[in-house]
Amino acid sequence: MGIDIPEKLLLQTVNLVILAGKSIMEVYSKPFDVEYKEDHSPLTEADKISNDIISSGLRSTEYPLVLSEEMAEVAYEDRKGWENFWLVDPLDGTKEFVKRNGEFTVNIALMHKGLPVFGLIYLPVMQTLYYAIKGKGAYRILNAGNYTYQWNDQLVKVAEKLPLTGPKRPYTVVASRSHMSPETETFINKEKEKHGSVNTVSAGSSIKFCLVAEGRADAYPRFAPTMEWDSAAGQIIVEEIGKKVLNMETNKPLSYNKKSLLNPHFLVTS
Repeated sequence: MGIDIPEKLLLQTVNLVILAGKSIMEVYSKPFDVEYKEDHSPLTEADKISNDIISSGLRSTEYPLVLSEEMAEVAYEDRKGWENFWLVDPLDGTKEFVKRNGEFTVNIALMHKGLPVFGLIYLPVMQTLYYAIKGKGAYRILNAGNYTYQWNDQLVKVAEKLPLTGPKRPYTVVASRSHMSPETETFINKEKEKHGSVNTVSAGSSIKFCLVAEGRADAYPRFAPTMEWDSAAGQIIVEEIGKKVLNMETNKPLSYNKKSLLNPHFLVTS
C-alpha cells in the first residue's frame, strides 16, 4: 500500500465527517440562501461550514495537505509534488441539498501518489457512514451519527463488511439523478442486450458508489462531468469490494492530482 492508516486517524476522520454532517443538517433544517459559483453550480452555508470543519480537522492530522472543492484553488505547480494529501468534497450533491431530497454526502479521501488509499462517505440525512482502507476492506455503519467514537473496537463492533448479501435481483445500473446523459442511456441499452433485463436506479451524489459497494447495483456509468473530489472516496470504497473505476479513455483506473481536476468519463464495473 505504501502508506499506513493508523487507528487514531480512522477515528479522527470518522468523527470529523459526523461532525460536519451535523453542521450540514442544522442548515438543512431551516430556510437557507443559495449562491451560484462561476460555473453556475450552487453554494450554500452548509458547504462553507462543512468545509471549515473538515479542512481544519484534517490539517491537524499527520497529513496536513488538503485539496477541497470549497477552498481557494491550489496551483498545479504547487501541488504536483504532493505525495500524500486529502481530497475533500464537504457537501457532494448541493443540487440535491437545495432540492431537499436528502441525497447528499460528505466525501473525504486520503490520496497517495495520485490514487485513493482511504476514503469515507457520510450520508447526513440517513446517518450512514461508508469507509474503506486499501487492502483492509470496505464497511458500512448505520446510525453512525448517534455516536462519538473513541476506540477502534467501537467501530469494529458496529461496522458491516461490504458487499452485503441479499436476495437475487436483476442486473442493476445506478445512474445520476441530476446528470442523465445520452451516453448513459446508450450504455444501459447495451447492458439490456447482454443481460436480457436491466434494473435502473437513480441516485444523487456519491451515493451511487455506495449502492455498488453494498451490492445493490452492478455498474455505475458516469458519462457526464465530475471533479476529482466527487469520485476519490467512492473509488477506494468500491475497489475494496473488487470493483474497478475505469477511465473510459484509457481503460485504466481513474488517477488524481492532474493538472486539470476535471475527471474523464468513467465506469464503475467488475
